Amino acid sequence: MACVPRFVPRVEDATLKEIQTLSQRVLANVQKVILGKREEVRLVLVALLSEGHLLLEDVPGVGKTMLSRAVARSLGCSYARLQCTPDLLPADLLGVTIYNQKTMDFEFRPGPVFHQVLLADEINRATPKTQSALLECMDERQVTTDGAARALPRPFLVMATQNPIEYEGTFPLPEAQLDRFLLRVRLGYPSFEAEAEMLAAQQLRHPIEDLEQVVTSEELLRMQAQVHTVRVEESLRHYIVRLVQATREADRLFLGASPRGSQALFRASQALAAMEGRDYVLPDDIKTLTVPALSHRMISRTDGVGGAAATDVLRGVLERIPVPV
Repeated sequence: MACVPRFVPRVEDATLKEIQTLSQRVLANVQKVILGKREEVRLVLVALLSEGHLLLEDVPGVGKTMLSRAVARSLGCSYARLQCTPDLLPADLLGVTIYNQKTMDFEFRPGPVFHQVLLADEINRATPKTQSALLECMDERQVTTDGAARALPRPFLVMATQNPIEYEGTFPLPEAQLDRFLLRVRLGYPSFEAEAEMLAAQQLRHPIEDLEQVVTSEELLRMQAQVHTVRVEESLRHYIVRLVQATREADRLFLGASPRGSQALFRASQALAAMEGRDYVLPDDIKTLTVPALSHRMISRTDGVGGAAATDVLRGVLERIPVPV
């Protein structure tokens, strides 16, 4: 029997305009704190609109924690910061059931994961047992404790940080954990002008203290729902699959990107198109997001997970695979 294409409703122009306007508002607000990092902040918004999670991988002091706080304040979302250490237990993350002597009954005390924006700082310092506690939260937006499934609040965003330089006392993230992050973002050092402006802005007080909410949670949820209706032509869907399959055939890689990588690139491209005010995806959207969406899902034969070799392979794949016209 012939396969009938599923009908995808078109995003109305007014909704597209709203997504574009609200995205620009959040982008400008976060940039009051994170100076000179427009493209990196834009990737954070792509993950938000795609209902994905972010891995912030960079050296200490470049603003990873401050970025998460600025995003939470801009959205008016509840925020929790979890400092990962080797003695951190899954119950410290998920919550614990205790006996209340007043009510003479057991009650559940929710952990930090029940906030809308969760920062898992230095996630690779937590043990594999604690790291694995995040798998269900990130994928299914729920927590199962004492045989009961408890839904997490929406929107829900996990922003995890790790230092790619320091490995002493760390537990590398397994591939299953890395695969659940929609994008990997590296902030990098600020430019001379941005760092000088940062010093001037923080002379009396930190700008984060004056940051106001510019988008409500309800508006964000409405934007997330509309992003799914952005059109992706069949030729572009095939382009995404060709890019991902090329990573599995690369000689320099021990492991290529998984089908979840295809889905991540697909969803992120829809979000980026909506942020630009378009109801259709362009090849440039896919090319822009290929490295952030796929590099951390690959293992090279020389420098491990998400290293320089993986990024080089992706750039070569982008040059080699013909772009749909």
